[in-house]
Amino acid sequence: MLEEDMEVAIKVVVVGNGAVGKSSMIQRYCKGIFTKDYKKTIGVDFLERQIVVNGEDVRLMLWDTAGQEEFDAITKAYYRGAQACVLVFSTTDRESFQAIDSWREKVEAEVGDIPTVLVQNKIDLLEETVIKNEEAEALAKRLKLRFYRASVKEDLNVNEVFKYLADKYIQRLKQQTAEETEVVHTTSNKIGVFNTTSSNVCSQNSSNGREVITLRPNKQRTKKSKNPFGGCILL
Repeated sequence: MLEEDMEVAIKVVVVGNGAVGKSSMIQRYCKGIFTKDYKKTIGVDFLERQIVVNGEDVRLMLWDTAGQEEFDAITKAYYRGAQACVLVFSTTDRESFQAIDSWREKVEAEVGDIPTVLVQNKIDLLEETVIKNEEAEALAKRLKLRFYRASVKEDLNVNEVFKYLADKYIQRLKQQTAEETEVVHTTSNKIGVFNTTSSNVCSQNSSNGREVITLRPNKQRTKKSKNPFGGCILL
């Protein structure tokens, strides 16, 4: 556990061209429903779901972003603060596949390197596919991303996508916590090490030719604020 009774909240942005199934994926994951009718997302939409990953309570906040260029200015603002990302393209739409590089660059420009997955949606539409398996795998390999073939309609690999991202983020969070703890321990172990070039050190030569170093108290130390109730006992 990272800390008892603590919930991990993860902001996940789902990006890609319009009509690739981003909204349907979030609806399927959060509400367990699927609708065939396409409705264009205006700006952004938001849903959330609470899960447990490796004993950790996780609240996934899923941001559904519009895939049309006219909403770029709006959606970019919602990338900020994102801690994970889903890049989606449709197996029936080659343009959405070719746009993945651009979508990733847009997200990275706002939030840098965050846990990310690549998803090929609508794999149930076998007769309409325009993306070869080798092409999709090559793209994932080049971008160094975990790759999922999914069907939101058939509820295939939808849960796995978000579970992987949550697990990946928690791993990174634990690693950062461990590194910060190590820095604190390393710093606290440097007691007794003095910087003889600071203004708190006065150097002078003694009569026998040896240098004498005198340490002076640091006048810039801030005073601790006293707790007026520090000496009280609650009965």
